[in-house]
Order: sequence, then structure tokens, then C-alpha cells
Amino acid sequence: MKIFVINAGSSSLKYQLFDMPSPDPVCSGQVEKIGSAAEIRHSVTGEKPYEIKRATPAKNHGEAMQEIIQLLTDKTFGVISSPDDIFVVGHRVVHGGEAFSEATLVTEAAKDKIRQLFSSAPLHNPVNYECLVLAEKTFLKAKQIAVFDTAFHQTIPAAAYRYAIPSKYYDEQQIRVYGFHGTSHKYVTGKLAKYSGKLPSSVISIHLGNGCSMAAVKDGRSVDTTMGFGPLAGLMMGTRSGDIDPSVLLHFAEHYKMSFEEISTLLNKQSGMSGFTGTNDMRDVRKLINAG
Repeated sequence: MKIFVINAGSSSLKYQLFDMPSPDPVCSGQVEKIGSAAEIRHSVTGEKPYEIKRATPAKNHGEAMQEIIQLLTDKTFGVISSPDDIFVVGHRVVHGGEAFSEATLVTEAAKDKIRQLFSSAPLHNPVNYECLVLAEKTFLKAKQIAVFDTAFHQTIPAAAYRYAIPSKYYDEQQIRVYGFHGTSHKYVTGKLAKYSGKLPSSVISIHLGNGCSMAAVKDGRSVDTTMGFGPLAGLMMGTRSGDIDPSVLLHFAEHYKMSFEEISTLLNKQSGMSGFTGTNDMRDVRKLINAG
């Protein structure tokens, strides 16, 4: 049984193909810097190992997905004869709101919920959805399963997830802390329990990448986290600001006459490490440091 797993980030698309029951991937890879100087890395294991790294003209996640499928079905180095070989496609979806607390079979209703959360995770849910729809059209015989970053944090108590704003905004629109990178925090906590021989009662889990967050885990359950309603809050990130005084946003609107869309773009795509250094790639930052 072949399972294809997709992790669509804000500027990347990572993937692995498994032939169950083996836990080892048949192939894996990623497309990085989508929309700018994109490059693809693709690695095949087994009797005929194969690896490539090259630039790609992929301007968006859809084009990146098409190139990945071409590699998977390549006549010489491909690992499947056709997309029909795939039994299940697993998708990482960043924001599931209160609707999803576990892995979910993708239905039209589920897709509608994901679409409703576009504005809450503007860098992620749209590309997660784009890849999900493309996978449905490509892997016609496969079941589509979504795993949500927010699911692990559904155990956070109300005292930690409620904002100090009028209750009507939670009652009407569920404005609250959701938390993200839950799949990563859950995995790290499980691995810690495995390696230490027991599950520690209290764990601080830290996820560092182009997106960053921390989670407080008590007896295997998330009880607090640095990200909030959307994946913009908390630690400084690659292109995201992290925590910022809301007064600054009011100042942007009043002094610079910035629109909602302009403020969203500034905080999500032009801030963080990129705002400080001009790049969100740590490899480039290290080069700048070494160059003085």
C-alpha cells in the first residue's frame, strides 16, 4: 500500500512516499523558495538510489506539485508507474479551527471548512488547499486524508485559549488561541517519551524553521503555546513578525494610511528575519554574518 505525504509550507513543498508496512520512505524531497529562486531536491532509496538537486521555474505550489509528480512517474528513475498506484494521500493542513481534533477524511464539507480559514492562516491554508485539490485531480483512486496543525492544541484549557475581548467575538467567530505546529510538538513529545523511557510530566517543545513556535505539554497534552488565532503570533520567524504590540498596527493604519491587506502583507511576508536582514534563509544569513 503506497502512501504519499504532502507538507505544503508558505514557501516550500515537502513530500515523502511510503510503501507500507515499511516505515522507511521510498523517496522524499522538497521544493524550496517557491516563487523566487526555487530549487528541487529529490531522493530515491532502495536498490537503485538516485538523487537530484536543481533549479526549478516553479512559480507557485501547483507548478511545484506538477514537477514532483513528473519525478515520481519518471520512466527511468520513477517509483510509481502512474498516480493510480497511490492508495492514500496525506496532507498537512495548518489551520483546522475548532472543527478538527484528529486526522480527517477529506470531503466537500471539510474543504469548505479549510477555505473558511484562509484569512486566519493566509500563508498556509490557501496553499494547503491548492495542493489538496490538485492531489484529488491527480491521484484519482486515492483517499485524501488531512492532518491539522491545530488538532494537538485542542486540549488547551479555556483559561489559556480565550482572549481578553468581549465574549461575543468568541461566540460568533470563535476568536481564540488555536496554536500551530501541533503535529511537530506531538511527535517531539512522543519521541522524548520513547528515548527517556517514560513520558515526562512537563515538557517545553520548540519548533524552529521558517515558522517557529513553542508549546507547553503536560502529561502528553498541550496546555499552552506561543502561536494564537493564526500562525503569526509568538516567536520571530522567517518572514512573520511574531508578537507585536497591537498599538503598532493602529499606528500603521493611522500614520501610514495602510490598508488591512498592506498590514497583513507586511506582518506575514516582509517582517521577521527577512525584515531585519533582507532574507528569510538562515544559510544566506550565515553568509552575510561571515562576510561581516
